[in-house]
Amino acid sequence: MKRKTLILTLHLTLCVLLAGCWSQKELTDLAIISAMGLDLNDKGEYVSTLQVINPANVAGGLQGGGGSEGPPVTVYTATGDNIIEVNQRASNQLPRRRYYAHTNLLVIGEELARKEGIDLILDAFERNPEFRMTAVLIIAQDAKAADLLRVMTPVDKIPANKIIKNLRFTEEQWGEFFTLNLQNAIKDYTTTGKSPVITGFSIQGSPEQGKKLENIQDSDPETTLSASSLGIFKDGKLINWLEGKTARGTGWILNKVKNTGVSFNWEDKMDAAVYQLIREQTKSIPKIKKGKPQITIEVKAEGNIMELRVPSDLTDPLLLLKMEKEIEKTIREELTLAVEEAKKSKSDIFGFGEAIHQSYPKEWKKLKEEWHDVHFPELAVDVKVDAYIRRTGLRNNVNELP
Repeated sequence: MKRKTLILTLHLTLCVLLAGCWSQKELTDLAIISAMGLDLNDKGEYVSTLQVINPANVAGGLQGGGGSEGPPVTVYTATGDNIIEVNQRASNQLPRRRYYAHTNLLVIGEELARKEGIDLILDAFERNPEFRMTAVLIIAQDAKAADLLRVMTPVDKIPANKIIKNLRFTEEQWGEFFTLNLQNAIKDYTTTGKSPVITGFSIQGSPEQGKKLENIQDSDPETTLSASSLGIFKDGKLINWLEGKTARGTGWILNKVKNTGVSFNWEDKMDAAVYQLIREQTKSIPKIKKGKPQITIEVKAEGNIMELRVPSDLTDPLLLLKMEKEIEKTIREELTLAVEEAKKSKSDIFGFGEAIHQSYPKEWKKLKEEWHDVHFPELAVDVKVDAYIRRTGLRNNVNELP
């Protein structure tokens, strides 16, 4: 009897402690923020832009219906002297409580990234328990973050989702740009032998037209958003942009390229063939010789011949070996371009310094203070590429083109 009483008392006590709704938040009281942007105004103050989802205008479209004719998001702005102040001041305009659990995108204007940098911004968000460290970080190239977040986008009604998907699909299919979240940005920034490299997005067309709902009601939108460059940072500040083959070369070295098409010269014709990458692996191997650091970049690539504009006998193994050498040369040139551009900027975006730190900790103590400004620009870098052709398609004997 005493045992039953004890058990019943214990159960009743636990029921009192299990208050499941102590922190409940009603959905109708929340302003769901999909993206946040930061800029500097003429007075040197922070300008925060919040992209807030309008649930009633989005739900129908996401489920396949027409949805409401209103805009899928509403943009609010506020100013302040620091990140916390500027976010709290946004409450003056918002009729609901700010909710950051679905904030998947942080946009920093180029002017802010160049003048003040990302140091204080990353510090503020790292300390904020409400903000997600998995949020993607991008730079608004040649634009304000506010203008970027105001552009209405087709297909994906929420602009923040469009940007993130665009970036991830571009990374998977082309390799010239890649995704960086806040957590990894902080890791790169705080690592002595590595500087962050962040993708830049630009506005194609008129920013004013992009604000209008008509922009997504046209089959050929006048204003669009697209990934455009990779931003090089040094001491937390944006100093340069990488584009084209130089940007993709950076992706090769950072082992970010998953799938891409490499056009190479063949039979004295420019870009006469295309090598479609299916897998690759890149290693940066550090060495110290006579007190000087060296890096060997080893790339192993596998792919298929997807396009050929010159008559060739693809059943000939010697011809395929010659093709592989041409592919290796093309890839090597892209990596070399990326290394040379980073050296000019005096910013080790590849993490060569960190690789030396891990392999030669004693030597690194002598190098780390002047790594970016002195040792990295003089670093000897050897690029080795092994490319393999796995398949050539159904038409192996291409003696005559149609």
